[in-house]
Amino acid sequence: MDGIVEEEWSAFLRDWDAGGDQEVALAEMVTAEPDRHDWRVVDAALDRLVCSACGDRLSRGPVGCSACDLAHGFRYAAIETDRPGVPPGNEHAVRVNVSVVRRPQGNSENEVLVRRLVLPVLLVGLLPTTEEAQRVSALIKRSSPAQKPVLIEQAIEEMLRG
Repeated sequence: MDGIVEEEWSAFLRDWDAGGDQEVALAEMVTAEPDRHDWRVVDAALDRLVCSACGDRLSRGPVGCSACDLAHGFRYAAIETDRPGVPPGNEHAVRVNVSVVRRPQGNSENEVLVRRLVLPVLLVGLLPTTEEAQRVSALIKRSSPAQKPVLIEQAIEEMLRG
């Protein structure tokens, strides 16, 4: 999952003809203007900066760290363009799932589990319907903790067959 962010960052560095010694400065520039860059580039830039408040990677710190919470919110100002050959909205779904998986502490255990398991489906270009998403949500709410992963995986397999 981090690979899709890192691949975009590597391409961004090549486009800017920037070396490793310029990464932090470039990351600071990107995070100062997230609305001018692809969300993957913004996420990768955040990974290269250290939060002055908590010391974690910027935006990945604990919920309640004001600097990380603010940076996490600003990541959603970034540009989001659907990839060729995927249904409209797929890129948004990828972005949200990646965000949840990369900063799980801001979400319920159930939410993180679903997002982690659905992410591969999204990365291959599929987009669950509202009905399918609601079905998975209902499964989670009525399942025991031990059943959840198995039932979610079954629901995902059904989506792939459908």
